[in-house]
Amino acid sequence: MSDEVVGKISGGRSLTKGMLAGLIGGLAGTVAKTVAEKFYPPRVQGQPEPPAELAEKMAGGGLSKAQEHVAAESIHWFFGAAAGAAYGGLVEYYPAASSKEGASFGIALATLTHEGALPAMGLAAAPDDQTPREHTSEMTSHIAYGVVTEIVRSFVRKML
Repeated sequence: MSDEVVGKISGGRSLTKGMLAGLIGGLAGTVAKTVAEKFYPPRVQGQPEPPAELAEKMAGGGLSKAQEHVAAESIHWFFGAAAGAAYGGLVEYYPAASSKEGASFGIALATLTHEGALPAMGLAAAPDDQTPREHTSEMTSHIAYGVVTEIVRSFVRKML
């Protein structure tokens, strides 16, 4: 069957196109999250960022500040792009995942990462030990990530 016939049968859904649009949206969302955290940083007492902690653990320690910075930024951008790609693929087959213009995605991602996976990996404080500022900053910046990811994903997907 041709791609055109398959597209008509599946309602125009495409995992590849959805993931590509989500990846591009995720990169734009990462910019938004980074900017939001410049205005409202989650950690103000010199605590290391989770990507920096992960980079140190992966390297077994001993990274210079410059190496740690490059590794942490790489992890941060990779995660933003990968989460966006997964989201784009999900929305392709489950459009309700884009509810609240992507804000629900941002909230779910913050909950999964900053209240679940990162504390479990020893990369962030347990939710009960996080400051109110850390909670609200992470939620706010992840909502910005989710909304921008959805806006860009939706636009790019229409173009594909």
